Amino acid sequence: MCGRTACTLAPDEVSRACSYRSRGGQRRQPRWREGDADKYRPSYNKSPQSMSPVLLSHRHFDKTAPVDECVLASMRWGLVPAWFKENDPSKMKYSTNNCRSENILEKKTYKDPLIKGQRCVILADGFYEWRRQEKDKQPFFIYFPQTKGTSEEKTEDDPMTSTRNKENSETACPPELASPDLTQGGEPGEWTGWKLLTMAGLFDCWTPPGGGEPLYTYSVITVNASKNLESIHDRMPAVLDGEEEVRRWLDFGDVKSLDALKLLQSKNSLTFHPVSSLVNNSRNNSPECLQPVDLNSKKEPKPTASSKMMMSWLKSSAPSKRKDPDTGESPEEKEIKAEAQSKSAGGLQQWLQGANKKPRTK
Repeated sequence: MCGRTACTLAPDEVSRACSYRSRGGQRRQPRWREGDADKYRPSYNKSPQSMSPVLLSHRHFDKTAPVDECVLASMRWGLVPAWFKENDPSKMKYSTNNCRSENILEKKTYKDPLIKGQRCVILADGFYEWRRQEKDKQPFFIYFPQTKGTSEEKTEDDPMTSTRNKENSETACPPELASPDLTQGGEPGEWTGWKLLTMAGLFDCWTPPGGGEPLYTYSVITVNASKNLESIHDRMPAVLDGEEEVRRWLDFGDVKSLDALKLLQSKNSLTFHPVSSLVNNSRNNSPECLQPVDLNSKKEPKPTASSKMMMSWLKSSAPSKRKDPDTGESPEEKEIKAEAQSKSAGGLQQWLQGANKKPRTK
């Protein structure tokens, strides 16, 4: 299943992070649907019913758009079918946050959008999952390995404490190789910041029976967990790995539904690390939610290549336009308050909001 995600990029960064090649070979950045960039709020701890960035074919909104043109939209997590008759979508008596790939053709809620070609890609830094233990649950953050760099940068003291994921975790790149900007050398327009997780989904558009603004919502498609994740949970999101899989999933004109469903496979392409139980409460929304923890020690783990990569990205990719989802404050505004609250602030928070922190320049 997938019940919590993180997406910390600002709207313009999301656009650059999911750039794609047109059929003519040109790299393009998808534009936000008008007004939708303002509906999306970056978050370290995003739960169902919140708005998330979604990539889809522009033809869903404009029948004259080029067949290969993509657009970004903000959609609410938890699909509300177009045929729902109540005036309040919260009155739905069943959960549609996830839909099982095996049952898509058996349930009208998902079959109708699939037949209409309403396929989308949900974008996130990664997602959280909980492993059941004797008395509680241990949360993990799961994401694409950040593979910029060479094997020489691999480290032996990776913070991923599980032996099962050591092979995957070693691909995470050191912070000095991770840039939040587009490349200046090589091919123009190529994003070299955090590689966003691309999850297959279905969306629908519901309009209140009495009239009103249409509501776009989505459901994350899930499959059986891959070998390296099944020790955490038996299900995982259907991950689209690479531009070609994303293109085929979104191309509802040339790629028919049954062929698109073949893309929904369990893949050993994700890595993970344990995180603090802070993420258990969806009201907690801070960088600590993503920080790797050492399950064998009560002390804060020593920063290593992978954890430095994560923390460097959180620290260096926070432009002033990125507002806190709860307070509406920019990092600079929060920094002033943090100095007055340094006694109660956690170690990571002080690290990220310290006096020497410099905003990223473009």
